[in-house]
Amino acid sequence: MNINIIFWSGTGNTEAMANYIKEGAEGAGATVTMKHVAKASIEDIECDVLCLGCPSMGAEVLEEDEFEPYIASIEGSVKDKKLALFGSYGWGDGEWMRDFHKRMEKAGAYMVCDSLTVCEEPAGDECRDFGKALVR
Repeated sequence: MNINIIFWSGTGNTEAMANYIKEGAEGAGATVTMKHVAKASIEDIECDVLCLGCPSMGAEVLEEDEFEPYIASIEGSVKDKKLALFGSYGWGDGEWMRDFHKRMEKAGAYMVCDSLTVCEEPAGDECRDFGKALVR
């Protein structure tokens, strides 16, 4: 099973989540490629499970300079793709992730599990378990 993790991180918390998720998925037998969104392309959606991570920014939105443009570029191509979402936040109630989840469902993606959100610094075990859950 191939899993591609594409993320954006400002403080390092979402990047730490990505690393832990990668550890969990690899431990469960997956081959995982992890990329910062600045290095990602449309071709990176070609995998068994696409895992996208972004923290909450501003008024609970996706990061607008790199992550949002990437999502807009792939949105028309995720129909029937297996997808999982994750991210960290420091305020709010997770609205950005609920909106992101609904947006990807509306685009036709198959959400393989509930999105993972972590307040501030992530706990490794929770993220590793999320990574293991992607390997089904």
